Amino acid sequence: ETKALLNKFTDFESKISKKLTFLELEIGRLVTNNPQIINEETISNYINHLEKIRRKFPYKLSEAEEQLILEKDMYGAKAWEQLRSSWISSRKFKAIVESKEKMISYSDVFPLIQHPDRETRMSVYKSVCGVLMKEEEIYSSVLRNICGDWVKTAKRRDYDSPIHQSLIDNEATQEIINNLMKTVENNTVIYQKFLKIKTKLLNLPKLGDVDIFAYLPSEKKYTWKEIKKVILQVYNKFDKSFGEIVLDIFERNHVDASTREGKRIGALCNPWYNGKCAFVLTPFSGLFSDIMPLTHELGHGIQFYLSSREQTYLNYFPGLTVAETASTFGELLLTDYLLETTESPNEKITLLTNLLNWVGIVIFWESAGMWFEQSLYDAIEKGEFLDGNTISKYWCAAKYKIYGDSIEYFDDMKWEWSIDPHYFSTFSRFYNYPYVYAQLFVYALYQTYKREGKNFVPKFKKLLSAGGSVSPEELGKIVGLDITTPDFWNLGMKQYEAFVDELEKLTN
Repeated sequence: ETKALLNKFTDFESKISKKLTFLELEIGRLVTNNPQIINEETISNYINHLEKIRRKFPYKLSEAEEQLILEKDMYGAKAWEQLRSSWISSRKFKAIVESKEKMISYSDVFPLIQHPDRETRMSVYKSVCGVLMKEEEIYSSVLRNICGDWVKTAKRRDYDSPIHQSLIDNEATQEIINNLMKTVENNTVIYQKFLKIKTKLLNLPKLGDVDIFAYLPSEKKYTWKEIKKVILQVYNKFDKSFGEIVLDIFERNHVDASTREGKRIGALCNPWYNGKCAFVLTPFSGLFSDIMPLTHELGHGIQFYLSSREQTYLNYFPGLTVAETASTFGELLLTDYLLETTESPNEKITLLTNLLNWVGIVIFWESAGMWFEQSLYDAIEKGEFLDGNTISKYWCAAKYKIYGDSIEYFDDMKWEWSIDPHYFSTFSRFYNYPYVYAQLFVYALYQTYKREGKNFVPKFKKLLSAGGSVSPEELGKIVGLDITTPDFWNLGMKQYEAFVDELEKLTN
């Protein structure tokens, strides 16, 4: 019944998209043939939106061909994606969880690979990867065909490379992404330094594959009243208006933090343009770990709050690479606040370790994913057949580029690429680098804030208020930074390094 409903929705979505195909083509043709239109005062607010359409237009096909691609995707690449999703969701894995044998599902895997008990993590990983190995023909076939379809379509559209469309969508250039990825590659030693500290904290002789996602447990607990008070203090300390926005979201009862059966897992923030506000969903169990996701999502709320008051609906949403600006900035404000106000060295160590663990995954693990995906397209271009072992070879090579000899690997982990749904997504190829970009973008902003103090605040508010009305490059200029240079990304990396150095001092 659920699959039938999904198929009905997908079919409806395809029909609507086909009917609207002409619209972007006509606008693209108009602004390409008459570029002066973009600078007309009456539509000046939509310059960036029209520029994005204009940049895409040379790679559009005829209306009939665009419609044909939509039809092809529904029963082609999207069908492959749905097959993989349905198949892996139906798998059961036998694992030892907290010394008890259990049958776990795919949805249980991600929480359990972060479990504080190492034997549990090891058992889950080995069980899952063992099943994936036996069924690798399915996952390799799906990935091979989705990637192959992407390469062929990119060539048909005359893109310069498989990543070209993603660069246009994310308002980036190849030079910017090259600088970004080179910064990561040049600083893996910082991440590996953190991993050595984490190894010591986990009392292990050497960190393993199974320990990368593991977090340190915290004994500290908060009441709901206490957690609200801390978050309001954090944002008020940065700027009074930020605190007022967060208070307004709380007072409107727009935060759903209740624990109940059937509630969606995870944290998110949904914007409400007409109401000039946002809704936040978050877990709350009183644990120390609950405070960070709530602060993060309320940061999104601040960004939506500000942009909704300055922008029209088309310019309301920031681009993918800068959508995490206020939320990640909020994490940094909270981290510094807790480091200043927490007396217990152990709590400070836990705070920094878990932050560095998560951010390290975003910056470095996702970079490995970027290199992995690029290697698949390169292999296709060279005529190489992507069977399971070949795909695994490229995954291991990309991962080793980050972790080197700093961790121990076990053989079946070479199949872990099959776990991540993003590699199979037809909606967004090259999903990895925007996360790396976003993290270092905000970390560079935070370094600037620490240098400039309160003088930075009005510029930051202007940046958040811009929504999607200007490019990320222009957003950088608002705060006096040039994101096209390697120095910008190195500035962001310095913030990560500063936290690693702080953790090293605490643990020594």
